[in-house]
Amino acid sequence: MLRRLLLLPTLAATLLTSCTEAPKQAARLPIMGERDVVPRADGGPADTVYAAVPAFRLTDQFGQVLTNQSFAGRAYVADFFFATCPGICPKMQAELLKVYKQFGQKPELAFLSHTIDPAHDSIPVLRDYAERLGVGTARNWHFATTGAHGEPTARDTVFQLAQAYFTAALPDKQAPGGFAHNGTFALVDDQGHIRGLYDSLNPKEVARLLQELPILLAEVDGRRKGVARK
Repeated sequence: MLRRLLLLPTLAATLLTSCTEAPKQAARLPIMGERDVVPRADGGPADTVYAAVPAFRLTDQFGQVLTNQSFAGRAYVADFFFATCPGICPKMQAELLKVYKQFGQKPELAFLSHTIDPAHDSIPVLRDYAERLGVGTARNWHFATTGAHGEPTARDTVFQLAQAYFTAALPDKQAPGGFAHNGTFALVDDQGHIRGLYDSLNPKEVARLLQELPILLAEVDGRRKGVARK
């Protein structure tokens, strides 16, 4: 069961091929996930509604509340980790740091690392984690928790959110640190659609993320400029 969960992003990338948007041109990333065709009330051509990241409310290492609207007009790279992780997290975050160093100055891009251990990873813990990673002053890399508002189901909430990003995370007493999770990076566009999934533990996958990021950023930048002209 656990092995199947941890292989979820790879399986999703394969199984969702038929559910992705057909590229309009060579340099356009697909939209991952299910899509619905919704009839229009006026009888016109049906609208296609693409899957998007569900509504969330998080708090980052600076105490800033984050919602989906916090990323309006920006793409972001998301991952799931926990501060005391003795397993894959250090490798994951080291790889994401490489991506940040190359693209972190782009105004149309942010980074969002969700802790899957909100009971332990308080705001001070997350702030210390960011500082030890060398990004303590970075305002566009958010280390975020679901547990800063007193919700009794904070841990379950982040597990559900992980599923929405086509990744896997769950408590497991046999796993290092008490949690089992995989190393997926999810690339999300400015409209909340997931546009790519990458195995952070595979150098070729990280290289693919570095290659595909400029494609999405050009798309996002085009929409930003379009909004600015109105």
